[in-house]
Amino acid sequence: MASSVVECLGWLVVGLFSLYIFQLLRDARRRLPPGPWPPKPLVGDLLDLGEDGQQHRTFLRLSERYGGLMCLRFGMVPHVIISTPEALRAVFHAGEGGKKADGIAGLPSLDVLSAMGHSAHTIFALPSQDGKWRALRKFAAAEMLAPRRISSGAGAQLQTKIVEALHRDVSGHAARGTPVVFRHAVLDNILSLLLSVLYSTDLEAKERAVFRDLIEEIVGMLGTANVSDVFPPLTALDLQGLRRRMTNLLTIMYRHFDEQVALRRRSRDAGEPRKNDVLDTVLDKEEGEWKQEGSLLSHDVMRVLLSDLYGAGASTTAALIEWGMVDLLQNPDVMRKVREELTSVLGDKPLMEESDIARLPYLQAVVKEILRLRMVVPLVPRKAEVDIEVNGYRIPKGTNVILNAWAINRSAAAWPDADRFVPERFLGGETRSYLGQDFEMIPFGLGRRICPGMPLAQKLIPLILGTLIHRFEWELPAEVRESGIDMKEKCGVVLSLVNPLTAIPKEI
Repeated sequence: MASSVVECLGWLVVGLFSLYIFQLLRDARRRLPPGPWPPKPLVGDLLDLGEDGQQHRTFLRLSERYGGLMCLRFGMVPHVIISTPEALRAVFHAGEGGKKADGIAGLPSLDVLSAMGHSAHTIFALPSQDGKWRALRKFAAAEMLAPRRISSGAGAQLQTKIVEALHRDVSGHAARGTPVVFRHAVLDNILSLLLSVLYSTDLEAKERAVFRDLIEEIVGMLGTANVSDVFPPLTALDLQGLRRRMTNLLTIMYRHFDEQVALRRRSRDAGEPRKNDVLDTVLDKEEGEWKQEGSLLSHDVMRVLLSDLYGAGASTTAALIEWGMVDLLQNPDVMRKVREELTSVLGDKPLMEESDIARLPYLQAVVKEILRLRMVVPLVPRKAEVDIEVNGYRIPKGTNVILNAWAINRSAAAWPDADRFVPERFLGGETRSYLGQDFEMIPFGLGRRICPGMPLAQKLIPLILGTLIHRFEWELPAEVRESGIDMKEKCGVVLSLVNPLTAIPKEI
């Protein structure tokens, strides 16, 4: 019996060693970009990733040794990491004749997204060449995030409501002398905005807090290192239970959508007036064009799309505002300049409006510097959809690619004093854009996978920051003033502070 066990173990060792040698030979033939060599058996370069939640910084340090285009192996899966604007430009100009060509517009498959069949319908998993992905992007751009939803008519009223609600919330804290948790205050109000745009409804404060916690947990799980993703043969076991937990969370999200649909159908049956919101559009199409044979959109697809919008839209914007307030509180001269500009332009006007943004160039510069310095999605996942030849190396079709956008936005070659918060760099002729047109600054990504929520973020970020600064002075709690703001960060899908930022408002 013992000899049989020893013999089996021996053959297992031989098999694993042979697999390792085969992997080395295959990688050599594939001409992958440089990286640690040879990779460690089984674990690859996982042991080189350093402290959990700091991968964006670790990738930057490794790129200083191996270059802005490098290859790391996570377990059994190779990943190409892009950490400099130059490497990003080279990859995007790897088409015929050096023309810009987004060959990395795919997305890697995350096991956790397979819960409830979510990956079959989400824009965060479907290939960019898939007809359903294109139909989803078109619907989102035309119906959910279109200017007519965001800026004109009812959209403008909704923006006014979020500004009023945020002002009212902060005023309450000022009257009580209690600190504001920026991440929660912003996330709650953005959720209210999204619920109004989608369903013409809202949640009670306690329900909204539960919904907020649900979204934060889902976003956190998406950024959790998953054994199933780096060792595909183990996927079925779901060793960490992430897929099972995600199933429970998505069940709650889906139920909310189904309840809204049921309520609206009863309202229609009762002859009540239309809301003319996104849900009315969805039901119209369900009863019309989506019934046609070959339609790519349906009730199930919309349930996924609207659930995605909650997490992607609310969590990233809330994290960005929190980082922005960190920078402003740590740079009181900048805070003073913003407030002086707001006072000069708005005067006694109680609340800021979208139409005011164009008259506030310094606030716009502050927003741009926050977008550059505080990349809240620091590691942008992609997948090569074609074979890419770049700088003598090859990125084979199907290879996972990570854009270290945090490092790209802080490139010392592109930005003087790259790690400092200097809004003035965007005054006086700086022409680089954050809209995905320049490789030195990609806060919303670039190419076909550029963030679909960018038009909404462009309007909400200056509005929310302006509201927080225009009528309020901010003071850190006593214990924070003594020790300083805790800058410890955690890097999942969203880069955020481990300990949420709080400050006490005083109404001016």
